Amino acid sequence: VQLQASGGGLVQAGDSLRLSCAASGLTFSNYNMGWFRQAPGKEREFVAFISSIIGRIYYADSVKGRFTISRDNAKNTVYLQMNSLKPEDTAVYYCAARQKFRSGSLYSPKEYDYWGQGTLVTVSS
Repeated sequence: VQLQASGGGLVQAGDSLRLSCAASGLTFSNYNMGWFRQAPGKEREFVAFISSIIGRIYYADSVKGRFTISRDNAKNTVYLQMNSLKPEDTAVYYCAARQKFRSGSLYSPKEYDYWGQGTLVTVSS
């Protein structure tokens, strides 16, 4: 299984970025997908979640109204559209996959089966 995240970069506050995560080696439609981020010196934190068959979407309060998660099951890809970026959004962003019937909190990194390598987002003020 491989999750390949891309789309990070250096932007200014107020700009937008779209992250992509291409999955291979798994039946994508059987997996719920999440985005997490980790800033220097901090723990990895939940950003957004989308269920395997689109119907359930959740966001961290800190990104609600600015970020949008989506997926294209035909392309085995999940996206994170990030608008109105703030310096506090600076982090390495990771995509993660968990089997759709897995129990446990969707907000916890421990409850995900596979992880991408991360893509760095830096927002300057």
